[in-house]
Amino acid sequence: MSVITSLTRMWLTRSFQPFTFTNQYNQPLVFENLQNLGLYVHIPFCKSICSFCPYCKELYSQEKCDSYVDHLLREIHMVGSTLSKKKTVTSLYFGGGTPALAAHRLGEIISALKEYFIITEGIGVELHPDNVQIPVLQTLRDAGVTKISIGIQSFQAKFQKVLGRNPVTPELIKKALAAVPFETISMDFIFALPGQTFEDLKADIDLAFHCGANHIAIYPFIDFSFTDNKVRPMKKKEKRRLLDDITLYCENKGYSRESIWTFASKPDVGYSSMTRDNFLGFGCSATSLLMDQFKINTFSVEEYEKRISEGFLPTALTIRFTLRQRMIYYLFWTAYSTKVRKSDFESFFGVPLKKMYGMELGIAKALGFITEKDDVYTMTLKGAFYYHYYENFYTLSYIDKMWSVMRKEAFPERLEL
Repeated sequence: MSVITSLTRMWLTRSFQPFTFTNQYNQPLVFENLQNLGLYVHIPFCKSICSFCPYCKELYSQEKCDSYVDHLLREIHMVGSTLSKKKTVTSLYFGGGTPALAAHRLGEIISALKEYFIITEGIGVELHPDNVQIPVLQTLRDAGVTKISIGIQSFQAKFQKVLGRNPVTPELIKKALAAVPFETISMDFIFALPGQTFEDLKADIDLAFHCGANHIAIYPFIDFSFTDNKVRPMKKKEKRRLLDDITLYCENKGYSRESIWTFASKPDVGYSSMTRDNFLGFGCSATSLLMDQFKINTFSVEEYEKRISEGFLPTALTIRFTLRQRMIYYLFWTAYSTKVRKSDFESFFGVPLKKMYGMELGIAKALGFITEKDDVYTMTLKGAFYYHYYENFYTLSYIDKMWSVMRKEAFPERLEL
């Protein structure tokens, strides 16, 4: 896996230089003049720990959560106070963990962010199915939340058991969602579980829209090395057939494909914290992507709070991009939406896309991975699968390695990928 990703990296960046992250925790963030900037806030607490989940999280207690939010507010003010005036941003997303466990304090966090930022495209929050209750939803809505994403994973008992999840009661979820409306109601599902069939996923998708979803995300199961799960990933041919069948089913139902794994029942409904040109992250393990750098905060809640208390940013590692590295990062995550616009690339980098990657795009067209029409390159079904297939290599070669290190060391000195 690492050979494939390393060769791809060297070819596309035209360099043998690895992605090198170093400890630069005391460096200021320069973002005032960036366009299309988004915001992300990480709340790392969960009532129970799912064995398959790779994200930064720990067991919830009211005391720990409140202490964390107090320090999170300080981080927001520390970063926001560097602005000379309020800055317009696109969206704000809360991830975790289970952000709804801090529902009673999300209003404070949003108010703090609004002291420095004008949010134009809504506020999204991830929920565990247990959080889908009318009082919780109403608290979120009153705080200004416009989008929610519910981590169902599967409605079916056989797969809930495989994932170590408790049963879900669809009709209770439907009742709560009907009582407290949101602009976007997304539901997450995992595909490529052992024995999972098209009929299994079709049933989950149909039930999601029946319960009130207008957007679904069907993420592939990825076997991270540091998780405790015992689930074995599905084989390549089966996975491709499943992804193609689900894609065709959703398109035949009239759902629009918003990204590799997401579909919406209405136009202009979306939920994605990834497909943003630049973003600022707050909280432990949160990442920030700026024009020339990518940084990630410490994974340790204790060390996060300590660093904030000392008046420093909680940055653990930072990479300073070469231009080619930044272009590849841009294209990789923009392609997640299944479309890349030439004009957007040229506007962002000041150079034509074909001048930088004309040969690679020509090869991709010849192999049937993409089509080209006017300003837009669009992935085919074949291209979408191979994007997913490569993304799995990328995740295990880069993200798995980085997160494995950061789960053990609060502030590593250096990391090469």
